[in-house]
Amino acid sequence: MKGFVFRGPGQSAWQEVPDPAVKEPTDAIVRVDAVTICGTDLHILKGDAPEVRPGTVLGHEAVGEIVEVGGDLRTVRPGDRVLVSCIAACGRCRFCRESAYGQCRGGGGWILGHLIDGTQAEYVRVPYADLSVHALPSAVESKDAVLLADIFPTSYEVGVLNGHVRPGDTVAVVGAGPIGLAAITTARLFAPERIVAVDLAASRLEAARRLGADAVADAREDPEQLIADLTDGLGADVVIEAVGVPESFELCTRMVRPGGHVANVGVHGKPATLHLEDLWIKNVTITTGLVDTHSTPTLLRMAAAGRLPTAQLVTHTFPLDRMEEAYDVFARAADTGALKVVLGEQPHEEIAVPAA
Repeated sequence: MKGFVFRGPGQSAWQEVPDPAVKEPTDAIVRVDAVTICGTDLHILKGDAPEVRPGTVLGHEAVGEIVEVGGDLRTVRPGDRVLVSCIAACGRCRFCRESAYGQCRGGGGWILGHLIDGTQAEYVRVPYADLSVHALPSAVESKDAVLLADIFPTSYEVGVLNGHVRPGDTVAVVGAGPIGLAAITTARLFAPERIVAVDLAASRLEAARRLGADAVADAREDPEQLIADLTDGLGADVVIEAVGVPESFELCTRMVRPGGHVANVGVHGKPATLHLEDLWIKNVTITTGLVDTHSTPTLLRMAAAGRLPTAQLVTHTFPLDRMEEAYDVFARAADTGALKVVLGEQPHEEIAVPAA
């Protein structure tokens, strides 16, 4: 088969790779029908994740059909249409028992496209498939469902829930890329008084307005003053960091009110300064986190009911074999206007499945 392979910082290719095979009785092999690219994949290509070894197939989000299963699986079988979660869960370790699947110590967590071959290929091996894939309702199209593998649970859990968004709050979302936009849509579920989006790109600020932001601010034009004006100088109740650079994190800590929450979602490749000389007296709560995906079943039900505007985030579609072009479009989002790119929906050559 073919897959998108990380060859080292700044080097990658869509190339021939070995077909995946069941290695453990809890594995499933999934034929990939739709896959997307994450900002984290761009961080890997830049060299920000040194634990990713050259030769690894990237990607941790997919929708597809199960074609083979290990002997210990109980809830999935060949022919099932499933969402492949960005997080695998052994289901037995301390963290899995607390629904903190992202911290799994039994061989799960964020492993796809990180520690093992991922989803940006024609087929993928999914460990612990009973807990790591989700059956898809027919009402949810593949290109919409694939956004529920990562960005929606990440924004909802690490941003909105960790930030304790409540009715009547002022919520500032710094970064109006896919994660920030998903944070805006899921924050609206809690009826905040206002949501303010901050970004450098006019096209993304316009997307933020379409998806429910009440106000937008160019990051170069003093968004702190806008927040101060809207809150009588108090500051935002919740600030969600959805960029992953030191400047945006430090901006968030300046925009939050005393007693407020800063929820960091962005993937950081460099240190950021924590100004405790200013923050120690403000009772500010700062949270970080890797998504656990415990909310995925809830988000799937909401998507099936038409309550999540997933389709509005998909700006570009490609066949799988145009993966390199899709990466280029996604990486140059400021020029291309890309939010989420989805690849797939082309014929596959079937891999051999052993007889039962």
